[in-house]
Amino acid sequence: MVDNVVSVDTSVTPAVFNYSDTFNVAVPFIDRHLEEGRGEKVAIRIHGGGSVTYKTLVEYVNKAGNALIDLGCRKGDRVLMVVKDSAEFYYLFWGAIKAGIIPVPLNTLLRAKDYAYMIENSEATAMIYSTEYSPEIEPAIQKSNFKPKINLSIDGSGECLAKHMLAASSNLKAAKTSANEDCFWLYSSGTTGGPKGVIHAHKDMVVTSQHYGVGILGINEKDTCFSAAKLFFAYGLGNAMTFPLWVGAEAVLFPGPPTPDSCHEIIENYRPTIFYGVPTLYAAQLKSMETNDPDLSSIRVCTSAGEALPPDLLKRWLDKTGIPLLDGIGTTEILHIFLSNRIDNVKPGASGLTVPGYEGKVVDSDGKEVPNGETGDLMIKGDSLLKLYWRNPEKTAESLKDGWMYTGDTYYRDDEGFFFCCGRSDDMLKVGGIWCSPVEIENKLVEHPKVLEAAIVGREDDEQLIKPEAFIVLNNSADAGDDLKAELLEHCKSGLARYKYPRWFNFVEDLPKTATGKIQRFQLRSNH
Repeated sequence: MVDNVVSVDTSVTPAVFNYSDTFNVAVPFIDRHLEEGRGEKVAIRIHGGGSVTYKTLVEYVNKAGNALIDLGCRKGDRVLMVVKDSAEFYYLFWGAIKAGIIPVPLNTLLRAKDYAYMIENSEATAMIYSTEYSPEIEPAIQKSNFKPKINLSIDGSGECLAKHMLAASSNLKAAKTSANEDCFWLYSSGTTGGPKGVIHAHKDMVVTSQHYGVGILGINEKDTCFSAAKLFFAYGLGNAMTFPLWVGAEAVLFPGPPTPDSCHEIIENYRPTIFYGVPTLYAAQLKSMETNDPDLSSIRVCTSAGEALPPDLLKRWLDKTGIPLLDGIGTTEILHIFLSNRIDNVKPGASGLTVPGYEGKVVDSDGKEVPNGETGDLMIKGDSLLKLYWRNPEKTAESLKDGWMYTGDTYYRDDEGFFFCCGRSDDMLKVGGIWCSPVEIENKLVEHPKVLEAAIVGREDDEQLIKPEAFIVLNNSADAGDDLKAELLEHCKSGLARYKYPRWFNFVEDLPKTATGKIQRFQLRSNH
């Protein structure tokens, strides 16, 4: 077989893949489109920033890869990316992969302390970032005990990646890699300690793009994709990049925050056929539609992930728009959605059936499968599972068992094979589709001089979506009141990402604890 080729047998379900011995995934996702005559076809449209053809995409991916090599990056080196949704994200991500360098996209909503941890943990050779994130990136580099050799903004007046790319060659031979070799990382938040580096192989993006993108969504060359979830998420990475690139479709990128108004404007202007959102956004869109009537007629299917889609929200969406909305669940570790409803088979309240190519089971504390209808831990098996957690053998051994992965979610399965989420198996919160640790928010609150203790739990808002709720013990109970609530909110804003801000503040005399002093968050949750 020729190098860098994957054959896909779609005559069977699930599709079967056969990779050449030498396989660099940048070739089928990027270079292949020139061979198949798509050079002049638009690959990316950027809201407010023009478009990029597949020919231009290939040229600038090669330039980015060569620029990284010229700067001193070598095969296997990590490049941290704090990059907004833009063509440059594509160039840097795929240029690194083609050069055998490992891109590590990071959440652009984090703070300096978070980035400092990831710099130290990854021991990255380079940190590349969009200019607007420099207020958090520059202090992070200063704080970190490990200093990347290369620290560059994407563009700007001084030294930047764009200048190095301008001088770099537009020809780049793909580095010799294999389907199972390390390709890219993502960081996944954990219940304790810092975020975990999740290592994915070259084959993983092929697997998710074919099994879910083609197999469930039926994505094809004529589709236009718009994802509210950003590219740094595993969900957004598939939605807005790997799925359209796999079939030669078009992606619409929006660098700003995905508000209902901005999403409706983009849908009306660019006419996407597939829209990828999260429950929080769909709820906000419906609220906006009470006074506005956007034209959503171009969309043939919508997807939802990140958190469970409340059945009432699904019903209201269908009643208002008539557009299929498919709930599903994916994880950073499995890269994209592995349980999903189908366009012709939706069960409200369910995460769906297993996506062909994946297996799912619900097990008890001993790892034995439980009967349908009984709750337990959800385990998933499939070819896009992470290779391991970086420098965390304990977590790797705990999560991966004989090719199966513990997701950390509590589920049950009904007699028709649909899986239903019952919540997290630990105290992690998923807010707006993003995992966050209650401990981090608690620690920030306790920094305030008037706070003695704090506990954070998840609470459903009016749209049945989970948001952080704070229970606070004060040094002086006489300080309690609305003024202090406002003060604590401003305090949180000084050091936490927006989605981590508590939405409710409760002042209490004490917190429920175990005999060893651990906060019993479940007791606080049970108050609702």
